Amino acid sequence: MKGQPKLYGELAGWWQLISPTEDYADEAAFFAEFFLAENVETILELGSGGGNVAWFLKRNFSPTLADISAGMLAQSKKQNPELEHIEGDMRTLRLGRTFDGVLIHDAIMYMTTEEDLRAAFATAHEHCKPGGTVVIVPDFVAETFVPETTHEGTDDGGRGVRYMEWTWDPDPDDTQVNYEFILALKEGDDLRTVVDRQIVGVFARATWLRLLRDVGFEARSVLDSSSEGERSEVFVGRKR
Repeated sequence: MKGQPKLYGELAGWWQLISPTEDYADEAAFFAEFFLAENVETILELGSGGGNVAWFLKRNFSPTLADISAGMLAQSKKQNPELEHIEGDMRTLRLGRTFDGVLIHDAIMYMTTEEDLRAAFATAHEHCKPGGTVVIVPDFVAETFVPETTHEGTDDGGRGVRYMEWTWDPDPDDTQVNYEFILALKEGDDLRTVVDRQIVGVFARATWLRLLRDVGFEARSVLDSSSEGERSEVFVGRKR
């Protein structure tokens, strides 16, 4: 991960227009089912971003939020001021305490090598109580990846965003795909554009399961019915 994407740095203050909290209701409810089934109370969310998932989870659980971006943590604190926020890299974070469950939402996509992915899973294992639950939420696996272009936009008073996402794979033989944004940002009469070129990881389903099992989870793939076709599956594990 060579530097943070612009979305989570210079554009962090636009996050609620780019990705509104209300859009996360269905998937947060879907993730909650796994934790409720295991009587989870405390959750560590790695790569928590703007805290949109946590805003829903805190109704039933006690989340602790960790993210590598100070700007995104600042956005999360606005809607989750009562929650603990920690700045740290999911590959190396060590808090010296454990939780009933660990969640890694789509920030896991920024692991672009097996080494990175294993390191993130090891962090999850380190912070999970014996018998605890981990939920990993990639946007796609190699078997379900499809190049696509989408566009969305939101307004709020004098501010507005229109953006296009372009996801494509320049080299099907490696573990990376291009995830690129072109954004138009309007504030009053001021209009500017930003291009944010990102690289994310793509791994076969068997790789996700193997690495989760290697670090000490009993893991399985579960079909995801919460994202209206945007994501096909999540990985759920129990710490051995």
